[in-house]
Amino acid sequence: MERLYYIGLDIHKKTISYCVKQVDGKVIQEGKVAADRKTLFRWMAGLPGPWLGAMEATLFTGWVYDFLKPHAVDLKVAHPEMLKAITAAKKKNDRGDAEKIADLLRVNLLPECHMLSEEMRELRRILRYRNMVVRTGVKMKNKMSGLLMEVGAIYEKRKLHHRKYFNNLLERVEDVPDSVKNMLKLSRSSLEMFEAVQKKLVRTLREDPLIHERVKRLMSIKGEPLPIVKTENMLV
Repeated sequence: MERLYYIGLDIHKKTISYCVKQVDGKVIQEGKVAADRKTLFRWMAGLPGPWLGAMEATLFTGWVYDFLKPHAVDLKVAHPEMLKAITAAKKKNDRGDAEKIADLLRVNLLPECHMLSEEMRELRRILRYRNMVVRTGVKMKNKMSGLLMEVGAIYEKRKLHHRKYFNNLLERVEDVPDSVKNMLKLSRSSLEMFEAVQKKLVRTLREDPLIHERVKRLMSIKGEPLPIVKTENMLV
């Protein structure tokens, strides 16, 4: 039976510390490599045999996990808070952290967390980006209203973000400094860009098969009709 090796990885933005151990705890290799795909591929070529790996969940874990997973017997991701609780009493350093992860892996005590599929993580990335774009667009709209209020300009809030009304407003508004008009034009251009990105993201999400399937399942759940609540002047 071929010997299996246990590898702990401590991942950072530019470097990855590693520790390779046998099941009995003997250190076979340890060191640090650059965090890029070519270097990691060369590093894997120098490993002594088939291996199990583990790493802590961080901002940088996703791409490293996707790249290494096909080459490992298995690859696990540790829950950062639970891992912190286990190793809190130890002196922290990158190489030591990699060894601790390797030790927890080989004795089957790694506090593992679920790693979403690459497709689900891509979908989540798009959703989070869309949320950021929506929030930024709202801030831009509020800023445009604030600029007009600061200089006492009269405008209709409901129409302010319609292109034709906005352009006419800038032409007829009086006693507004040129600097404010320039900032309003810049804000309007940014808002149009955000709205274009928002539409593209929504179109991408609507066409996503994972979302389509999930919505289909949700719609299959039978619900009770909403009750009719009587009030003095209306029905809800």
